[in-house]
Amino acid sequence: MKQQKICVIGLGYIGLPTSAMFATHGCEVVGVDINGKVVEALSKGKIIIEEPYLDIMVQAAVRSGHLKAKRKPETADVFIISVPTPITKDKKADMSYVVKATEMIVPYLRKGNLVILESTSPTGTVEELVVPILEKSGLKIGEELYVGHSPERVLPGKILWELVNNNRIVGGINRISAEKIRDLYKIFVNGEIYLTNATTAEMCKMMENTFRDVNIALANELAKICEKTGINVWEVIELCNKHPRVNIHQPGPGVGGHCLAVDPWFIIEKNPELAKIIELSRKTNDNMPYYVLDKIDEILKDIKGNKKVTILGMTYKPNIDDVRESPILKLIDLIDNREDLEINVYDPHVGVHKYQEKDLMVAAKDSDLLILAVNHDVFRTLPLSEIAKVMRNRNFFDTRNFMDKEELEHLGFKYILLGEKAI
Repeated sequence: MKQQKICVIGLGYIGLPTSAMFATHGCEVVGVDINGKVVEALSKGKIIIEEPYLDIMVQAAVRSGHLKAKRKPETADVFIISVPTPITKDKKADMSYVVKATEMIVPYLRKGNLVILESTSPTGTVEELVVPILEKSGLKIGEELYVGHSPERVLPGKILWELVNNNRIVGGINRISAEKIRDLYKIFVNGEIYLTNATTAEMCKMMENTFRDVNIALANELAKICEKTGINVWEVIELCNKHPRVNIHQPGPGVGGHCLAVDPWFIIEKNPELAKIIELSRKTNDNMPYYVLDKIDEILKDIKGNKKVTILGMTYKPNIDDVRESPILKLIDLIDNREDLEINVYDPHVGVHKYQEKDLMVAAKDSDLLILAVNHDVFRTLPLSEIAKVMRNRNFFDTRNFMDKEELEHLGFKYILLGEKAI
């Protein structure tokens, strides 16, 4: 394949790594973003998101001249749309970013171009939303302009490795579109690439994340049942998963991120009368911050007057800086709305936040309860003996089965584990 010029619209958690990957494999890449800070940083070979080794790859791509950042698209061989598809307050897909990105590239389209939507989208997005906009170019779709959907399947913290090694789905509006998109991704993908139609690819991406969301909802429901029963959900799950055909996920204070907390709603939106299990699972996981708040009240019920809570971690998963749809942010808001509760948050992976305290000891001072909300690796080595000295009441609520119970109890903490037993 001849060297490709690729224009990537959206330089976020997926668009930027994808741009860097193509650029370091010899393609000329123009990364486009409406965020001036992103463009300015990338032009200097820097990034403003946290992802292992991405800074090194981006710096190499920029220095080589293969990766450039712009505010507007340019003519290219390939256009990849990788913009957010968030949910609205009423749990509907906000497709405005996809619409704007598609409209943005229309003046630059030429005969023989590929247009690929990577953004996770409801079924019918490519056929019913993207294609009608692309038709304004005057090019014959499927013959002069090739179009499809190829969603990412990556885990934050391992994005670069998984972009290369994971299997990938390519859904085209016709067979030739799918084949051309497959050949493009073969530039760096070592995993298998499976061809299908665009709508099937859209459903596959949503259902992969929905499967995990439903499984976590099952684990969260089990955690509540185990608490009521007086047994340890973590032990139950560990023993159940020794069955060769059982893989129960882990419970926790909720589900966040740009995939699991969002994608199921896209299926529900299109199929409200059918997606009952999916909807109940979403509501189960969305309810977990409220459940955690009830546990906080239980733990602190004997303390008079105002009470102080210190939360450890606010991202939606460990060891990253991503707070999108984080259930911990919801928990923080719930506590903030309570006049009898004061809150501090400590997360070394996150920058500025309303309740973020950069000093752990300051965050814990005079606290009545520490809550392990995110199992960041750095929390393995908390200075617990020093923290114990500055707290007013030594209560520790572990929502992730992450901490050493014996160590905490040795230091005089009352240790409470989500899913273990009623308090």
